[in-house]
This record gives sequence, C-alpha cells and structure tokens, in this order.
Amino acid sequence: MEVVVRSVREASLEVGLLVLLETERATSDPRASATLDPLARRLDERLGGWLSSLLRSASFRGRAQETAMLHPPAGGPVLLIGLGPREALRADHLRVAAAIAVRRARDLAIARTALRPSATRLEWPAVAQALAEGAALGAHRYGAKTPDRFPERVELRVPGAATAPLAAAARRGVAWARATTLARDLANTPPNDLVPADLAARARTIAARSGARIRVLGERELRQLGMGALLAVGQGSQNPPRFMVLDRPPGGSRTRAGRAAGRRAATGGVALIGKGVTFDTGGISLKPREGMQRMKYDLSGAAAVLGVFSALPELDPPFRVVGLIPSAENMPGGRAFKPGDVVRALDGTTIEVTNTDAEGRLLLADALAFTRREAPEVVVDLATLTGSVRLTLGGHAAGLFTADEPLARELLRASEVSGERLWRLPLGDEYAEALRSDVADLVNSAGPEGGASIAASFLARFARGMRWAHLDIASTAWAFQERPHEPRGGTGFGARLVLEWLSERAASGISRRGAASRAARRAPPSTPRPGSRARTSARGSRTTAPRG
Repeated sequence: MEVVVRSVREASLEVGLLVLLETERATSDPRASATLDPLARRLDERLGGWLSSLLRSASFRGRAQETAMLHPPAGGPVLLIGLGPREALRADHLRVAAAIAVRRARDLAIARTALRPSATRLEWPAVAQALAEGAALGAHRYGAKTPDRFPERVELRVPGAATAPLAAAARRGVAWARATTLARDLANTPPNDLVPADLAARARTIAARSGARIRVLGERELRQLGMGALLAVGQGSQNPPRFMVLDRPPGGSRTRAGRAAGRRAATGGVALIGKGVTFDTGGISLKPREGMQRMKYDLSGAAAVLGVFSALPELDPPFRVVGLIPSAENMPGGRAFKPGDVVRALDGTTIEVTNTDAEGRLLLADALAFTRREAPEVVVDLATLTGSVRLTLGGHAAGLFTADEPLARELLRASEVSGERLWRLPLGDEYAEALRSDVADLVNSAGPEGGASIAASFLARFARGMRWAHLDIASTAWAFQERPHEPRGGTGFGARLVLEWLSERAASGISRRGAASRAARRAPPSTPRPGSRARTSARGSRTTAPRG
C-alpha cells in the first residue's frame, strides 16, 4: 500500500473512496454551519448540498469513531468518520480513524482512498504521521497468504502547497507502523517456527538491512562468558539459548563515514534490551493449561527491539543504538532448572530460584550485566515480565519503572505522542526487601503482592550504575479484543513508543550532549571482564554489591 500526501487545492474528487475526518460539534447547536475547505465545497456542490446538510444535522455529530456513508449518484462513495471533540483531539484518534477508513476500503475492494482531516489543533506534520501510521496499521493482517490488494493507494489531503515536510512525516509514520507490524508478526508466529536460533536468524536479516553489526552468542560462548542465568532458563529445552547484540553506529555502517563513526562511537548512545522467551511453559513451575498457547508472545520485548531496528534507517539517529536480546525456550524436562537451584549471573550475583516461571528476569539480569560493557548513556528494557502488571493496569497501559526523573519524563512524553501508553509504578528499596535469600544474594521471585514492582527491583540490582528504565509490557503486548488499528493477538507494543523517544532524543541532541559531558567528566567505566567476574565467590559478590 502506497501512502502519498497531496494538497487539498490540487486534489481531484475522482477517487474510489473519499474519507472526511470531522471533529465533534456541540450538541447544543446541531444546526451550526460546518466550515468546508475548498475540496469539501466542491464535493458539496456535486452532492447538491447533501454534505453540508448532513454536517448541520444531528444525525452525524463527529463523535469518536462515529461513521456515516454517502453514496452520490455520480462518483465514488464518501465516508465521514468522527474524531471526537476538537479540544481533546490526540494523534491516536487520527490513527484509529485512518485504520477504519482503510479497512472500509478493503471491504469495498476500493483501490484508491483519500483522507481529508478537518481543522485540528495538532500540527500538520503530526497529523500526517498519525494518519500514515493508522493507515498502515489498519491494512496489516497477520497470516494472510497473499498481501491485500485493497487499498493500493492512500492519499492524505492537507491544506497549503508545501507538502514536502508532510510527506516526510508520512514516510516516518509508515516506517513506525511497519516496525510495529514486524513486531506483531514475530509475536504471532507459531512457537515451533521461531525457536531461539530462528529468532537469531531474523535478527541477522534485520541488522543487515538497518546498517547494524550483529553478534550472536551460542551456548558455548555464553558458558565461557559466565551467563549462568540465561543458560539456566534454556537448559530444559532441546533448542539452546541465544544472545544477540545489534550495534548500529551513527549513520549506520553501510558507508565509509558510517563505519568511521562506528569506530568513534564505541561507547555511549542508547541500549535497548528485549526479553526473547520464544515460548514459556513456566518450566517446572508449570503454567495452567488455559491460555498457554499464547505464551509464544513472551518474546514481545525482543520483537519490539527488532521492530525499532528495522525503522532506524528512516530515523537515522545521530547516536549509537545497541540492541541486546537474550533468548531462550523455557521448558520442563530432565535437564530443566528447578526451584531451589542457585544460579550465577554474569556479574557474579547468585540467585536462588524460587519459581521457574519467573524466568524473564533471569534473562534480563545477564543482559543488563552485559550491557554495562557497552557503556551506553541510557538503557531501556522491554519485557512481558509479570502478570501482576496486567492486574494493576488492565490492558490499557504498560508499567514504567525508573529512578531517573528526566528519563521518566522523556518516556512518558513519547508515550503520549505515540499513543502507546505508559503508567509509572513504584520502584524502591522496600520492594527489594522481599528478594532476600538465605542461600544466595537474592531470590528470583517473592509473593504475589506488588509483583511488578518486586520484579523491577530485582532488575534494578543488575542495572546499578546505569541510567535505566524498565517497561513491563505484559499488560499491553497481547490484545484480547480487536480494534481498528490493532487486531487480536500480538500488538507490537513498544516499537512506536521507543522510536518516538529516539526521535525526540535525536532532535534535541540529548545523547550527543550526554556522551560528550560524560567523556569530559571521566573515562569509560572499567568493568571487569565477565568471564573473570563470573568466577567470584558467592561471599565475594555479596560484599561488592548492595543487598537486594
């Protein structure tokens, strides 16, 4: 599907489906005249005044997702979609409306569709990006044997003649949407078709296309490094774990300048960690039968990170972006790790396993410890980590955990713009108290009360010394009800949010300033080699790290 931007002044009425996006009018004056732009006036003349009559009537008020269809005697149909009150209009209203339009065009087998938004309080580049995102999201269907033919082309009709900036915004919207649909497809893939080795193969392809270097560590390399937590989770499966490191320097690595920039940017930038459990049975702490078939979505954090990398060529951030994906299959079996085991993480921390179904935090523990070697300016992890966060927030928001106030503000702002909602939840020492162990540095799981905050406190121990935020997306990564721009199943949550966050950092130069100031203050931290640290005794690791 092609998305293009055209000026309302130049646009023709000859289109398969013309879609007018209208904000809500006050119910106190249903006879108020609607303000029609030149395109709408021409259309109203063709319709003999039907359009203006409808907009003045009480039968279509423009409530959010309200629709009305006109079938003129000549030309194609006209679809009106409500956006809700103008003063409350958000980009997400536009995304949903565009998705409704595209789905209606597909149902009617219409090849060419045009969207004309009414006056809006949002800036037009934001409007163009949101409409393009919504159109591309609405057009996507997982598992279709052949791509949908309809619509072939979607035109965004905007005021003014300067359409080039809006066309760039629309291209970005399509790229953001494709990042999301890629993440959706990964989360929806049957688990027998996407074991850790398969996920690594997909990561290689995405890295090559995005201009990133990639390292894939197998079982032997993980053992040499001392990544005992990740290895423990995967040891019950015949499909061994993988650890992927994607590294995209400023400007990518396809050009000589990009490779030179990559050598200069050996540290700094942004690190993204995605939990990649390709299927989670719960291990020895077996999950209930009901709903276990959905546990293929437990790689949604990894899927979001890979979606982000797929869109980096469009964003082209002026700082380094590193993606780290620990991947395993959590299965029961004779070799599976079990409650009571003590495993040693990459940084030497010993962990008593009290619940094998709390495996994601073990993967992230090793990933966070590895990340310290990369010396990023800031770290964000995405993980379907706890059922507790869904009990807390429902399916409407993901949990945000961080002690870094500026980082929290950045992510909440990106959440608001992207429509992928975050809600900040507490992170403090009182939650870490529940992780005390009699035989190790900490346990991997405690009681059900405050489960999401306790899990985040577990991760905070391994993120110490880094600017870090944890996104628990277990509440939002799987949709049980269909929405116009979000079908049932994997949602791809997090890809657009992180891309928006990276975009705002790129525009403000945050990472570049942060890296420069850090270099001025001190040299990169001298982190011990993981292999040597892994041989530290349990008592030694207890004396060198704060109690969890």
